[in-house]
Amino acid sequence: MEKEKPLILVSNDDGVMAKGINELVKFLRPLGEIIVMAPDAPRSGSGCALTVTQPVHYQLVKKEVGLTVYKCSGTPTDCIKLARNTVLDRTPDLIVGGINHGDNSATNVHYSGTMGVVFEGCLNGIPSIGFSLCNHAPDADFEAAGPYIRSIAAMILEKGLPPLTCLNVNFPDTADIKGVKICEQAKGRWTNEWAACPRLNDPNYFWLTGEFTDHEPENEKNDHWALANGYVAITPTTVDVTAYHFMDELNKWFN
Repeated sequence: MEKEKPLILVSNDDGVMAKGINELVKFLRPLGEIIVMAPDAPRSGSGCALTVTQPVHYQLVKKEVGLTVYKCSGTPTDCIKLARNTVLDRTPDLIVGGINHGDNSATNVHYSGTMGVVFEGCLNGIPSIGFSLCNHAPDADFEAAGPYIRSIAAMILEKGLPPLTCLNVNFPDTADIKGVKICEQAKGRWTNEWAACPRLNDPNYFWLTGEFTDHEPENEKNDHWALANGYVAITPTTVDVTAYHFMDELNKWFN
């Protein structure tokens, strides 16, 4: 690994062959040396899951100047742990997840394997960013996101991020991006989450699906509003989940 260049560790949850991660690598290559450790197949919805019941295996996919790609049998979080502890000879300057096929705004951040990549980096004190596009298609067009991805990554390489804080960046599915909004996470919930798909005369088979209801659709500060109106939504996100605002009240209950 070239020690004079920034070291950028990249992973995702759509798998090492997904268009999104390959486009991400293309956008990031001018910024430093890229190491990819990504799942060997899609692991969408895996969040921060770890593989604990069987060994995890990785292998080299390709190596060229400034880019090394590995695939891994584990989860996105496994990929980051494995790369940091067995492959890299120094701490990455930046960890990047994505580009995800589908947005990770609002409550999706809690389920996302892409953000699992980011949370793992953040928990280890490494500046970390997740990038997602509001398009699930395998051949989605990521070009409009490219300049923003390169600019945001370069900025974080220069400035860093506060402790226990990472960035969740979502792109609208449009070639005409209006600009950037710094957003809060939209408040809402998923409903109608299962669709029946009976098999072999057994009715108890279901596909996970659902509809997201934004509880504040007119809130121009949230990420859903920004995306619906053509803006890049950047949500600063913390991995410290302590409810500090409730601590004093809870103390009163027990004292």
